[in-house]
Amino acid sequence: MVSISHREGLVASFVEATRGAGELALAYFRPGEATNAGISHKKGGSPVTQADYLVDQYLKQHLAALLPEAGWLSEETEDSSARLSKDLVFIVDPIDGTRGFMTGHRSWAVAVALVELGRPLIGIVHAPALGETYVAIKGEGARLNGRTIAVSKLDAMGAGAKVAAPVFLAERLHQVGLQFDLQPKIPSLAMRIANVASGALDAGFASANSHDWDIAAADLILHEAGGRLASLDGCAIVYNLRDTRHGLLTAAPAQIHAEVTAAARQAMIGARP
Repeated sequence: MVSISHREGLVASFVEATRGAGELALAYFRPGEATNAGISHKKGGSPVTQADYLVDQYLKQHLAALLPEAGWLSEETEDSSARLSKDLVFIVDPIDGTRGFMTGHRSWAVAVALVELGRPLIGIVHAPALGETYVAIKGEGARLNGRTIAVSKLDAMGAGAKVAAPVFLAERLHQVGLQFDLQPKIPSLAMRIANVASGALDAGFASANSHDWDIAAADLILHEAGGRLASLDGCAIVYNLRDTRHGLLTAAPAQIHAEVTAAARQAMIGARP
């Protein structure tokens, strides 16, 4: 394990940088209205705003100054294979939930993870428009605005279980018999997972093709709060590989994660032609 000296002070500095990035993004956010930031589209058609790039630059400057030996992986920075040789890597989503940010939905976030040898060591998910900051350190629990959080104590899925999932997947899960109450869409995947960590949701699902930057910070927050984020084979996610994409993922308290994942597997088997 890589040793990081003065870890508590370092985490505080990471949080400060993440909040600073959030303030920068807020200047372009208009609740309930379209953003005043310029908008373009990346290869593949996904939107990106002027604010995404500015936040990315801000975080890279501030985080690299704090830990210059760490590699860098961000949604808005051209990828470099140099990160693959690093034991420590920052994995960043400058604005997770860009579409929500663009349309005035408050549930977007700045997500920052420090990954050590493939797994998150520090995770921060900051939602400035909601005034929420989730922070986790490996082995030290998870906190929301300084208060310790924990997943729900639900011991089995049922009609009252609060779940966030893409509509197509929710329909298939209902078809295979999983009972739950589908909640309104959360544009940010990091916030969807963080809401499972805080107990606001009982489970969450992510459709295929999420990337490291969408989930790395929230993964640790959920784990430290007593939950699990995993692929359909039940395995923990390894970060900072050459391919940063992931398949369908399930997020739930540890005691019901197997039930949730089994239902997702069944739903996807039924979806195959």
